[in-house]
Amino acid sequence: GFLTESEHSLLHEAQEFLWRIRFALHLLTGRCEDRLLFDHQRTLATQFGYRDEGPRLAVEQFMMRYYRTAMAIGRLNEMLLQHFQESLLYAASHDAEIRTINKRFHIRNDVIEATRPDVFRRYPFALLEIFLLLAQQPEIKGVRASTIRLIRDHRYLIDEAFRDDLRCRMLFMELLRQPQGIMHELRRMHRYGVLGAYIPSFGAVEGQMQYDLFHVYTVDEHTLFLLRNLRRFSLPECAHELPLCSEIFQRLPKPEILYLAGLFHDIAKGRGGDHSTLGAEDALSFCLHHGMSAYDARIVAWLVRHHLVLSRSAQREDIQDPEVIARFASVVGDNTHLDYLYLLTVADIRATNPTLWNSWKGALLSALYLATAAMLRRGLGTPVDQSECIRTTQTEARALLQALSVDDHAITTLWSALDEDYFVRHEADEIAWHTEAIVATRVNDRPLVRIRHSAQRGTELFVYARDQKNLFALTTAALDQMALSIVAARIVSAQNGYTLDTFHILEESGASITQAQRMHEIATCLEHTLTQGEIGPATRRLRRHIKHFKVPTQITFTDDPRNQRTVLEVISADRPGLLSAIGSALMETGTQLQNAKIATLGERAEDIFFITDNHSQPLSPEHQWQLQQALLHHIDPATPAKAHA
Repeated sequence: GFLTESEHSLLHEAQEFLWRIRFALHLLTGRCEDRLLFDHQRTLATQFGYRDEGPRLAVEQFMMRYYRTAMAIGRLNEMLLQHFQESLLYAASHDAEIRTINKRFHIRNDVIEATRPDVFRRYPFALLEIFLLLAQQPEIKGVRASTIRLIRDHRYLIDEAFRDDLRCRMLFMELLRQPQGIMHELRRMHRYGVLGAYIPSFGAVEGQMQYDLFHVYTVDEHTLFLLRNLRRFSLPECAHELPLCSEIFQRLPKPEILYLAGLFHDIAKGRGGDHSTLGAEDALSFCLHHGMSAYDARIVAWLVRHHLVLSRSAQREDIQDPEVIARFASVVGDNTHLDYLYLLTVADIRATNPTLWNSWKGALLSALYLATAAMLRRGLGTPVDQSECIRTTQTEARALLQALSVDDHAITTLWSALDEDYFVRHEADEIAWHTEAIVATRVNDRPLVRIRHSAQRGTELFVYARDQKNLFALTTAALDQMALSIVAARIVSAQNGYTLDTFHILEESGASITQAQRMHEIATCLEHTLTQGEIGPATRRLRRHIKHFKVPTQITFTDDPRNQRTVLEVISADRPGLLSAIGSALMETGTQLQNAKIATLGERAEDIFFITDNHSQPLSPEHQWQLQQALLHHIDPATPAKAHA
């Protein structure tokens, strides 16, 4: 009597499907294999009869059915275990304490229960009311099994008339405005199938996966993780995790705007077309339908439409360039939009992949946020005076150096060999760190290598060495051999024949490097490699998962005439030694590197390089073609050379 006929049928169908997958895995691998790995998912999707349909890959359709099956079992188990607990563990207790909430619900022994079996049929809006009551009364420990079953059995009542009911719309919005319990109840709504029924477009992405190594959660789970991250910004006990986010959240005029943007940001994935634009349309319609002002509804829609803009700008553009800041500030428009967008972006990245967020990514986003906020306060019509910024930076750096008793004449001598661009692209504390290291060691022909970790920018590696053509290739190869990831590089050529190269590095896992012993090991190994001037072949193996994804190499050049340089974008499959291969191509073609932004998105590497020729000028079409051929040769040696058009 614990399962109804329909529940037993659901359980049986789920078991049949999972056993078929397991049997197919055994046949495919020729052994007992109970893991549904990337290695097998495409083949199984084909065997089960799925075919690519426009933007929806066969493997994604197959995995959606798997995830929805697992979700259905989870929902049924929660109800069943609660039923067992009530009927078996507490059966001997005849003392039931009942406290009435209203005519629809009461509390029985700390769990909420419907007062009668037909409560949802008589009062359909109670399907949302119960979750609001749970959020408002945290002393309630859960939902009685019989009431969970009633909710499941009455989800069919959530139709257009239900969604148009003013009471339902008010209940949903009131839940988002609660000071506590929002995430617990949204998750519970999701588990009971109410959230997907109330917002059909959310129901459509339940179990929707993306077949790559970047998005590790289904869209619905990713969205709920994002909302959890947003809620943590509001909690004083979590303020130490991301202090800037917590500070910004406290001044938000209406947090529900942020929650709705998070709920809708990926809701159009899998439909084809731009999911940001389609999701913005859904969000605007939903918000207006739920009584939000036109102004607030437009902010939600704007956030959904632009939810990728801040991360793309921070990770793909040169945010030391005032023009980049001005362009981004013009998109944002005001500090209110900027605050909402920053919080949404941080929560989104942290909810995409457990290894995606790191100190460097946080530093990039906060740097762009602070620079944009300053420009918005100053006014978009008031451009930054670059010479004034340089003077301010130099004054701050010199003060730091004087506190370290660094000789003032030595500072002036070194700085006189550096172009203004160096002081634009580095912070005062970085300049002081570089200068103190160079002056203190009285550099000879041996390369100078220093490493440090800062809370603001993560782990920084500084190399000061005589300029040589293969310096970048050697450095990147050596770091790759030490299982380190490079996330950014800045290359500065001084007039004294030396280069000042700054790399931001992480462990392969994405962790910051904070242990002194590990830092010493990295610095020692790199100094030895640069002194020897050569390194052996790559020994790191390609990760197993990468082998199942084909990412064709794409090379794109864009002119940046204002800064007298060319922007190179390389998209390719991530692999050991990729940066070193690119560095070798740059060296062979006489291409100078100024700045690099390195992004690894699962199986894809999307790297941006700001480059010039040997005369500090943008690359000519002929030079671009030569570099393209060299890149293809080093990245994909099997690619046949193309005749020059």
